[in-house]
Amino acid sequence: MSGPSKFVPRHPALKWFEARLPIIGLMYDSFVSYPTPRNLNFLWTFGAILSFLLIIQIVTGVVLVMHYTPNVDLAFNSVEHLMRDVNYGWLLRYLHSNGAAMFFFAVYIHMFRGMYYGSYKEPREVLWIIGVIIYLLMMATGFLGYVLPWGQMSYWAATVITNLFSAIPIFGETIVTWLWGGYSVGNPTLTRFFSLHYLLPFVIVAFVVLHVWALHVVGQNNPAGVEPKSDQDTVPFTPYATLKDLFWFVAFMLIYMWFTFYVPNYLGHADNYIPANPSVTPAHIVPEWYYLPFYAILRAIPDKLMGVIALFASIIVLAFLPWLDTSKVKSGRYRPLFKVFFWIFVADCLLLGWLGAKPAEGGYLIATRILTAWYFLHFIVVLPVIGLMEKPLPLPESITADALAKHGAKKKVIAATVAALAMLVGLSTSTRTAQAAGETPKPPQLTWSFSGPFGTFDRAQLQRGFQVYKEVCAACHGLSLLSFRNLAEPGGPGFTTAQAAAVAAEAKVKDGPNDQGEMFERPGRLADRFPSPYPNAQAAAFAFNGAAPPDLSVIAKARTYERGFPTFVFDIFTQYQEAGVDYITALLTGYEDTPADFKLPDGSNYNKYFPGHAIAMPPPLADGVVTYADGSPQTTAQYAKDVSAFLMWAAEPHLEARKRLGFQVMIFLLVLTGLMYFTYEKVWHDVKHPPEETPGQGTKTTRA
Repeated sequence: MSGPSKFVPRHPALKWFEARLPIIGLMYDSFVSYPTPRNLNFLWTFGAILSFLLIIQIVTGVVLVMHYTPNVDLAFNSVEHLMRDVNYGWLLRYLHSNGAAMFFFAVYIHMFRGMYYGSYKEPREVLWIIGVIIYLLMMATGFLGYVLPWGQMSYWAATVITNLFSAIPIFGETIVTWLWGGYSVGNPTLTRFFSLHYLLPFVIVAFVVLHVWALHVVGQNNPAGVEPKSDQDTVPFTPYATLKDLFWFVAFMLIYMWFTFYVPNYLGHADNYIPANPSVTPAHIVPEWYYLPFYAILRAIPDKLMGVIALFASIIVLAFLPWLDTSKVKSGRYRPLFKVFFWIFVADCLLLGWLGAKPAEGGYLIATRILTAWYFLHFIVVLPVIGLMEKPLPLPESITADALAKHGAKKKVIAATVAALAMLVGLSTSTRTAQAAGETPKPPQLTWSFSGPFGTFDRAQLQRGFQVYKEVCAACHGLSLLSFRNLAEPGGPGFTTAQAAAVAAEAKVKDGPNDQGEMFERPGRLADRFPSPYPNAQAAAFAFNGAAPPDLSVIAKARTYERGFPTFVFDIFTQYQEAGVDYITALLTGYEDTPADFKLPDGSNYNKYFPGHAIAMPPPLADGVVTYADGSPQTTAQYAKDVSAFLMWAAEPHLEARKRLGFQVMIFLLVLTGLMYFTYEKVWHDVKHPPEETPGQGTKTTRA
């Protein structure tokens, strides 16, 4: 992007166009002939990965906007309508939500790589600062997007985060009122958050262009931290860097697609499948995982204003890294003391993230304050001091010498990573042991036909589950997001169209107004949604002494339980996403006599799997209450499992299509990854294994 262009057009039309708008030359100099250090490792591909992910987020976001309604009464249902009724709408939503998580995962690797190899040092200070600005814009965009589904965690996250501005002296309350568009989080808040969430990605694109521009002006850093001295130290961007970036991007897509197709809700929060309710505060308000370290820092300080200052300072301090690090050596590879403290800092960030999801009390709070103090000490004390006192290792003579050398740093990196994980497991074990008394027992993990990568619903079980819902649950609980036609669609209970129409006709649907201006009831049609048993939530709450029965449309995704470490890590690979149905089944069968040492509130029932054990709903099932025609056991346990499976389908009607398409995508990506790898190795072979000059024997070529 700087200096005279190396592009020489040959065609007269190209010469004419290039003389007036040299955009082709700009692209050629930036992405074809641009010199790239030959010793870059795979960590340098995350910049390209982030660029691809940004494109995916913008494309999916633009399509999602076409079906989203920024209204507090309609936002939640509009998202579910997209997931259920729009062709491949579930795919777009899961690509976008998991893409946000992958975006932050990649950017954290990108940032830690820059910190380890000193990519913020002279002459790349402006490049680094622009990167910090992009990160701030990403955090703002991600937060605004998290609010849009208007679930419980969305609403309360918006309430908590916007309330932080009230800590600002004098103008705080005014700023909060302006952000809300009123005196509480409501429709104006959602509308402006939606507008900003749509706008900010394009602002990010503008800063990414500046980031790439700055990169091409000063050149890329490299693992050795030395500048290129000759043409032998670099290779053209295309095909070398292009193929390397494409190979690692395709490999990264395997991870991305695994989450999208097989565990799409793993990185989210179950409470966000509960419609926002300002009158019910979640037990623990937790942001997305990529905000957790900063959320922990915020809660570590008892004073609200100081907590907000610490929160913003923890991010802004990154922009001052070029001046806080006093060492003249860029790469951490040649800084033995820095390397130790760097991995301690990484462990500190991981532990802060883990603590950010825990209650701010007891040992958790003490640990959070210690780690918060170390976070700031790393920047303010550790980096300036070790830069002055440590003795660096000898630097390589050139990038070429470094590229051909064999480094033993990988073992040290692995050892440091294992040490960090050991710290995480140790702290996890100690704190969980202290809080083990009085915990709600975990539901037993059951076997389901729809679990695993090739799992499908048992049609007979879904039909039995629908019968249990219809005869037992429908009197109190609605399925307002499910249409009667869904019963006859592929992947569902297997009803014929005539059977689904008959089920619809039995229902009474309120419609109107008619010619007289009055509402009336009519038999249901296939296009109608299941009617709720009560006209509104207030009527339902009044009928049950203030405890309104929840709608069951997404209950299988809105309920979960703590899996614990390391089980929740294994869940990624085993594709365990049945926590909701395991919990529902356990809840329906978990009613017991009240223990002598437990005080049960009036009007409640004791259930060992319900949090707090006091549940307003009486036992809904009993042996023999539903007559099965297929000879299945007519027991409470069988009823509970059947209706739970039906509710899983109600929450994920496209589950089978998702897994089927996921298998095809994964096979395609595996083959493409293999092809990209062999192409990458072939193109890079002569760079990795150049001819060597052997004394007394002339020139020979070394083969791998």
